[in-house]
Formats: sequence, structure tokens, C-alpha cells
Amino acid sequence: MRESIPNPLHDPRAEAVLARLHAQGEREFKYLLAHGLVHMLQRWVTRRTPDIHWDFLRDKLIPLHPDKCRLAYVLCCSLRAQRVVEFGTSFGVSTIYLAAAVRDSAQGGTDGLVIGTEIEPTKAAAARAHLAEAGLAEFVDVREGDALETLQNVGGPADFLLLDSWTRYARPIIEIMAPQLRPGAIVMADNVGQLPGAYRAYTDYIRNPANGFRSTLWPYKGGVEISVRLP
Repeated sequence: MRESIPNPLHDPRAEAVLARLHAQGEREFKYLLAHGLVHMLQRWVTRRTPDIHWDFLRDKLIPLHPDKCRLAYVLCCSLRAQRVVEFGTSFGVSTIYLAAAVRDSAQGGTDGLVIGTEIEPTKAAAARAHLAEAGLAEFVDVREGDALETLQNVGGPADFLLLDSWTRYARPIIEIMAPQLRPGAIVMADNVGQLPGAYRAYTDYIRNPANGFRSTLWPYKGGVEISVRLP
């Protein structure tokens, strides 16, 4: 896999796991693309949104792009992040980057924590296994269940939030998390540029200065909304 951005982790054990998972994600992409095209055709023919095919998606990685994962790592390190929240853990690819950042940003021996959430039990189990293989399990709490419940209390002010799951939940998740983000916390939401309609409720919230954020769109590979929580 050709890297367009150097990997900042410098952790051979974690990088070996990530190389395998990123390669698997690339192989699966064509199947996901075909599945998406079928959904679009169904929507055009029936004039309604088809049901999500959970059985098809259950074993698919659908990982955050490696370049975006590396950006998340660097941002977390710049914040010296010690409490990171991830909506959409899946198989734990981006979680490995976040956990490495928390470990590498340790302050005065204080152990940091990544709080991930995943509704699919098989994916949650796989994420835990991948984190253990990468040597980072101790830095992650993968909460299994509905994120609208599992993220009600993340145990303290969060430094960083990654949103990389179903677009319909982006707005309710940010509303749950906003009071739990410290001033200066950063929020990353993936594919906002590619799916502006699906993210409209989210961007209406995050781009409204009255809600306490300042936000911009990074127009790279589907677009990433990057927002900062102001005091």
C-alpha cells in the first residue's frame, strides 16, 4: 500500500497490525462500493431508502483512511490528549492510532484512555483482539452497545472526539458529547464533504457559533469536518 503521508507512530508492533488491517480494508473496498451502488439503484427505483444490510456489513472493516488516522494521531499528541472518544470503533483500526497517541502523550505517569463504542458484538470483540495484538489494549475501553447510551458519561472532560459511523447519529452524538468536551478539544467527523446532505443536521449544529464551536472542512478524500470547542 503506497503511503501518501509518513506514519508518525514509530511503533513496529502496532504498525504491523495496522498494515494488515489497512490492506484488508483496501481489498474489501470494491465490495462495499458495489453494495453502495446497489443501494443507490434500489433507492432510485423504489423512491425510498432501503434497509441497511447488517449481515453484509458485519464482517467489513470500513476503516478510516490511513492519512486521516495519522492526522488524528498527530492532533491528539498536539493536545496531549488523555481522554479520547470514538464513535464507530468497528474493528479498531483508528482506535489503534488513538490509543498510541494517548500512550505517547502520557502526562506525569497518568494513564490516558480511549473510549470506543461499537454496537456490533463481533466487531467489538475483533477490535479488542486487534488492540491486544498491537500492545495497546490497556489504553482502550471498548463499550459495546448503542452509542446514545454508552457515551452518556465518558468519565471526565474529553480532549478529542472522532465521529466515523452512521451519519444519522452524528447530530445526537455531538449533542451528548458537547458538554463533556473540554475547552480546546477537537472534533473530527469523516466524509462530511462527500455526504453534505446526510450530515446537514450535524453541520447545522457544529458550524453554529452559538453552540460553542469553530469549524472548518478539510476537503480531502470525502472531506473531514474539524472543529474546536471554545471556552
